[in-house]
Amino acid sequence: METRAALIPVAGDGLPADLVIPDDPVGVVLFAHGSGSSRKSPRNTAVARVLHDRALATVLVDLLTEAEDRVDARTAELRFDIGMLADRLAAIVDWMAGQPEVGPLPTGLFGASTGAAAALVAAAARPDRVGAVVSRGGRPDLAGAALERVQAPTLLLVGGLDEQVITLNEEALVKLGDPGELRIVPGATHLFEEPGTLDQVADQAATWFALHLPR
Repeated sequence: METRAALIPVAGDGLPADLVIPDDPVGVVLFAHGSGSSRKSPRNTAVARVLHDRALATVLVDLLTEAEDRVDARTAELRFDIGMLADRLAAIVDWMAGQPEVGPLPTGLFGASTGAAAALVAAAARPDRVGAVVSRGGRPDLAGAALERVQAPTLLLVGGLDEQVITLNEEALVKLGDPGELRIVPGATHLFEEPGTLDQVADQAATWFALHLPR
């Protein structure tokens, strides 16, 4: 397994990323972290480890620069700029296409919270590159009109105790149509902190990507 850091030439001075590439990978998954988080999110890194075990490479990246992160820590405004975040994800997908280790691999997106909305908008913008999407406790409703343009098979995972987000996902599922599927993780709250619930998310995500990413 190869692990390396990268500075992706997006957004001024670039965005730091961590790439992990298992032996003989069958696909690569780009993570879009949620509001107020980063590429070091313990929940996303835990999911990534399970994907590695299923021969899926991962790219975890900070979607805000250091300067933007300082601004967002005070104002919390950039984390909800779905258009900007989606543009960055699409640019990162383009960058990945040019990397010899992951460029030839089918690409999936894993989004959490507001990052799920950005992932769906990016998937709609790059239908030829993004083959599958998974949302963890996401806000797909924030993807707006882009939902109807998503072609990639999309799995929406929501905690059974996260009632408001379940409703928002149900509403988004109607707009997603055939590509979308909503699954409830029993006994889980928004952050999937309950024992075993994040394991279920990781297992279902890995299975979804293995099934739907084109060979």
